[in-house]
Amino acid sequence: MRFVSFSSALALCFCLSANGCSKGITRATAATVFFVRGNAVFGNTERNDFQPVTSKSKIHAGDTVRTSDGASINLALMPGVFVQLSENSEIRIQELRLTKDGNETAGGVLGRRAAIRLNGGRIVGLFSHSDTSASEFNVTTGQVMLKPDSDCLFSLWTDGTTSRVTCGRGEVRTSADAQPPMKIDAGYFSQWPTPSKKPNAATADASAQMEIKTSLEAEQELLDQAAGWQNRRVF
Repeated sequence: MRFVSFSSALALCFCLSANGCSKGITRATAATVFFVRGNAVFGNTERNDFQPVTSKSKIHAGDTVRTSDGASINLALMPGVFVQLSENSEIRIQELRLTKDGNETAGGVLGRRAAIRLNGGRIVGLFSHSDTSASEFNVTTGQVMLKPDSDCLFSLWTDGTTSRVTCGRGEVRTSADAQPPMKIDAGYFSQWPTPSKKPNAATADASAQMEIKTSLEAEQELLDQAAGWQNRRVF
C-alpha cells in the first residue's frame, strides 16, 4: 500500500518534536497538523483553555481537538498514523509515544503507540503497520474500541450513544462490552450497540457506501499532504 512508504520519512519529524532520541528510549511526541480548514480549536478541557489550530500547532497527549460547522483537520499522530477529523467532531489525544534506537535523527524506530478517543462526530483513520517496529493504534468511543492489526483505512462515527465503523481498506478489529471481538474487512461495517455478531456488507447500505467514498478521498488527501511534508525538508 502507498501509505507504508511515509512511515520512515516522518519518523524524524516526530523525534525532533520529542526533543531528541536516545537509544531504546520511549518519549512522548506531538501530533503534526497537515491541514486545517475552518474553525478548529485544541487545548485542555478541564481548564477550558483552548486555542485555534494552525499549521504550526503541536497537539500533545491530554489535548482535546474540536471542529465546528464546515471545519476539518488532517493530522499525523505519528509516523504512519494519520487522522482526518470531520466537522462538528471532537477527539481527545490519550497517548502518543515513539521509541527510538540510537541517537541518529533518521530511522531506528522501534515502536509506535497512539491512542485517541472520539467523543463525537467522525474521523477517518489511515494506519500503516511497520514490519520493523512494534505499532499500536487504539481508537475508542463510548461503545467500542477499534484496533488495526494491519495496514487499513476506516471511518468511525459516534453521537455518544451509537458508534459505527466502516472499513475502506485492509481490516480492523473491534471489541465492545458483553460482545465478542469482531473483525471488519474492507467493504463492511458494523454498528454498536447491536445484536449482530457479524459485520454487514456496505453494498447494502447507502450510508456505508458514502463513508467508504469519503474515506478514500481522505486517504488521497492525507497521502498527498504527507508527501508534501516530506518534501519541505523542515526536519
